[in-house]
Amino acid sequence: MTNTTTEQGLRQSVLTGVVLCAAYIAASACLINYNKFLLQRFPFPWELTAVHMTCCSTMSLVLYSIAPGLFPAMERVQGRKLELLKFFLPLGAFFATALYASNKAYMYCTVAFLQFMKESNVVLVFLLCCSVGLQRMDRVKAVVVIWILAGSWMCIHGEINFTMIGFVIQAISQFAECSKNVMGEYLMSETDFKLDPLTYTMFMAPVSLMFLSFGVAWTWDPAVVAAAQANWHYLLPNACLAYALNLIIAMVLKNCSAMGFILAGMVKDIVIVVVSSHLFGDYIAGMQYFGFAVTLAGCGCWSLLKLMPNGGVASALKFITG
Repeated sequence: MTNTTTEQGLRQSVLTGVVLCAAYIAASACLINYNKFLLQRFPFPWELTAVHMTCCSTMSLVLYSIAPGLFPAMERVQGRKLELLKFFLPLGAFFATALYASNKAYMYCTVAFLQFMKESNVVLVFLLCCSVGLQRMDRVKAVVVIWILAGSWMCIHGEINFTMIGFVIQAISQFAECSKNVMGEYLMSETDFKLDPLTYTMFMAPVSLMFLSFGVAWTWDPAVVAAAQANWHYLLPNACLAYALNLIIAMVLKNCSAMGFILAGMVKDIVIVVVSSHLFGDYIAGMQYFGFAVTLAGCGCWSLLKLMPNGGVASALKFITG
């Protein structure tokens, strides 16, 4: 009887993991392509990003009021919110910049090209971690960094509709996003706050919205109101999808292993590139496909090094690099 119960629990756990990973892949791919579609009708990236953060802030508060048990770290931050604010002010600035620049880049570049550029994020995060002492460079890691950068270079070099302004905006977005991720990792793992993903999101969203409000005021165009009224039926589900994706990511991290999340992310990248090429007619050159495969392989190798530092992949690379 015990064995049967254990097997049923294992099957249920595997099924839950598969469903959550599939939902993560679908929601992420849908949101990226949805944003590209929406910005053609509502060409206001500051305002679109502010709508996302308004929805995330509101829905987080509603969820917390309904199910506070999903926010276990809230007990640890009681009476320390001002102390926590010193972390979230720069985090909010980074997040707002990353979101705005990411949406702005859709106006200049194809979804596939932007996804190719995002594959280099693992390198940016590692270099930033090295700069603040969270990681250390060695020969094996240097080889994988060069491997990933080589694949990313092939993806960028093969882009037919390359625009420098789109490239620069996306680079700013990635630098801000990676800076936010490194600082967020430090806040959630290295401090005594030990924030869970949902509590982290609930604090992050309103601070980001504050910074975005300055951008909205600075670039305000009276046409925003008319465009919002004409496209509210697109904006509302888009904002809800953005928050749903945050929830799904939190559930995947909670219910699946790190390897499962990484593999789901790699499948997601492939799905986004394939879907965007068919949905928007984005042309992808042969060199870009090859570079994308090289980059994905490098990211997979990097993930294995992080999860199994003494495994077969690590041993093979140590042997190759001497």
